[in-house]
Amino acid sequence: MAPYNLLVTRLQKALGVRQYHVASVLCQRAEVAMSHFEPSEYIRYDLLEKNINVVRKRLNRPLTLSEKIVYGHLDDPAHQEIERGKTYLRLRPDRVAMQDATAQMAMLQFISSGLPKVAVPSTIHCDHLIEAQLGGEKDLRRAKDINQEVYNFLATAGAKYGVGFWRPGSGIIHQIILENYAYPGVLLIGTDSHTPNGGGLGGICIGVGGADAVDVMAGIPWELKCPKVIGVKLTGSLSGWTSPKDVILKVAGILTVKGGTGAIVEYHGPGVDSISCTGMATICNMGAEVGATTSVFPYNHRMKKYLRKTGRAGIANLADEFKDHLVPDPGCHYDQLIEINLSELKPHINGPFTPDLAHSVAEVGSVAEKEGWPLDIRVGLIGSCTNSSYEDMGRSAAVAKQALAHGLKCKSQFTITPGSEQIRATIERDGYAQILRDVGGIVLANACGPCIGQWDRKDIKKGEKNTIVTSYNRNFTGRNDANPETHAFVTSPEIVTALAIAGTLKFNPDTDFLTGKDGKKFKLEAPDADELPQAEFDPGQDTYQHPPKDSSGQRVDVSPTSQRLQLLEPFDKWDGKDLEDLQILIKVKGKCTTDHISAAGPWLKFRGHLDNISNNLLIGAVNIENGKANSVRNAVTQEFGPVPDTARYYKAHGIRWVVIGDENYGEGSSREHAALEPRHLGGRAIITKSFARIHETNLKKQGLLPLTFADPADYNKVHPVDKLTIQGLKDFAPGKPLKCIIKHPNGTQETILLNHTFNETQIEWFRAGSALNRMKELQQK
Repeated sequence: MAPYNLLVTRLQKALGVRQYHVASVLCQRAEVAMSHFEPSEYIRYDLLEKNINVVRKRLNRPLTLSEKIVYGHLDDPAHQEIERGKTYLRLRPDRVAMQDATAQMAMLQFISSGLPKVAVPSTIHCDHLIEAQLGGEKDLRRAKDINQEVYNFLATAGAKYGVGFWRPGSGIIHQIILENYAYPGVLLIGTDSHTPNGGGLGGICIGVGGADAVDVMAGIPWELKCPKVIGVKLTGSLSGWTSPKDVILKVAGILTVKGGTGAIVEYHGPGVDSISCTGMATICNMGAEVGATTSVFPYNHRMKKYLRKTGRAGIANLADEFKDHLVPDPGCHYDQLIEINLSELKPHINGPFTPDLAHSVAEVGSVAEKEGWPLDIRVGLIGSCTNSSYEDMGRSAAVAKQALAHGLKCKSQFTITPGSEQIRATIERDGYAQILRDVGGIVLANACGPCIGQWDRKDIKKGEKNTIVTSYNRNFTGRNDANPETHAFVTSPEIVTALAIAGTLKFNPDTDFLTGKDGKKFKLEAPDADELPQAEFDPGQDTYQHPPKDSSGQRVDVSPTSQRLQLLEPFDKWDGKDLEDLQILIKVKGKCTTDHISAAGPWLKFRGHLDNISNNLLIGAVNIENGKANSVRNAVTQEFGPVPDTARYYKAHGIRWVVIGDENYGEGSSREHAALEPRHLGGRAIITKSFARIHETNLKKQGLLPLTFADPADYNKVHPVDKLTIQGLKDFAPGKPLKCIIKHPNGTQETILLNHTFNETQIEWFRAGSALNRMKELQQK
């Protein structure tokens, strides 16, 4: 038989496609590769089916799609205790994905583990460190120059430990995953909160911190609290200006930023078939903003079409054979059910300052006038991991083309972020990119850019009140441009384009008219565009680095004098005693996201250096004592100063401290730096009314105590000048509350109860000092 490479070359010539488009042609039913880049790693639908059958027999009831995929990946399906919202599941994910900002710390932790290779297929994606400044090519060149040390570390670490490496310019992690790695029924974890994007292809894709990724890469079963399942039944069909983005904007308004916590959002119903595969991905992507563990759609013909168009016909054919396991059972039970008629759904726009403040596009102008929000739109921004598909770009170009036909360009500044090199190359070939440039747009690099604060914005000064409209997923205070007075709204890319042309929030493209260059009034027609290109996708430049089979000679160097990278030192073990006289570093007032705890933007360059990035600890959080951000009282000197400086003072003087937080503390990004930093600077516990899922887990992984007030009203009993003692740690056990003694300056005391969600394994992490420390203990044994 001809060698594999020769066979591939012959098929390549015969089929007229690139090498990575033919892997599925070579695969037979039982051995279909998980991706083009890993021809010897196969999809195990047979194992999924076997596990589902074991669990179905035990539970004796219909299963949701979420349950099928999650329980189908159980480490021990025959004996695993299963109760939604209660038990912890031990799972075996199929693969791991990491973006460059979080991959640095994840790989540093993996290096510390001492393991030679990753145990599951894993990839690194360079998308977070490219700042939007001048335009795509120039910004990419600049990023490669200033981030050379970090990119080299990630490339060599990937080569050393068997991790695929997507170079800068390849695109945003979630678009790359959708194009190459996601498939129906996959269980994928990623070190980014918008990993659920892969649910658009019928997979359970979950955002986690780097320490969770290290567990999976080390071959350790991954723990997840058995999720509840929220069903969203879709009826009717999308039409006109209504887009897939409006579905999740509507759901966010219903569930709020914490309504999905501890649950998977599962879409189903006849309306699903009116949504494209990439549209489903958009909905799942922004499901992170309701706190959901992830979101998922059932396998259907739209997914099959996308798989075939992206060169994965073999996966589509295999999924057809196992389709019964890739859709929910009739009569399955949801813990909560939401019903949305797509035929009645109107275009939405959410914001400002929170993604769950929902408005219809028709009403937002009048609401803005009433609330005093700026009506003039300074910048419209389309793209990001949420909305940068071929269909998104096509619908936006359809709007822009109408304006150009009447002699108009955008009144607002306008930027376009392609989701991947494949999308960029294809929209250039098909003319979409030029139309968007002609209407006044600037095409940025294939990267996250302004969505995560990587935006060198020049048109306003910090503190200047202004409005921007984006097709992104988050709009927290200061997230995009570090200006707390920027009122950011999120909507669909076609609505962003229409509003950027009109220049005002008061414009409703469904009813309002524009005035053309000739003075005649005209109305924009609802955009129509192909969901996928008629020709094949243009893959563009090859940006993938495959790990070598033999990496024995590969070096991974971290300079001891580097300001970007720092090898990790183990955290100290628990000393076996209760935590006495903890000083309150800050009592946080109101919303405190991971952006408030560990800001992104200019701080991204320190994501691989724990000590340096700790200088941004909680600088965005508002201190209840004085209503200011980054200003807390030093309990020893009685002087007010920055939060990180105060924490460092306490650490230097042997003073252990605690943070008091409000509701849904740590919502937003999966960044584990928001847990690493307080641990590094001497924190021992975070006590709140409630936590976001990923952040709570990240805190546990780093040996901190995430605790909640048994009575949320007890938040009001604690004052910044108090000291706290946490008792009961010697008898620390699952489900058993801890006691907290509040010591007031006047000598009086109060005792309250603190709840926790630790299981036995997580308690072992705490005692060892961190999950990584515990892993090393087990290796030594």
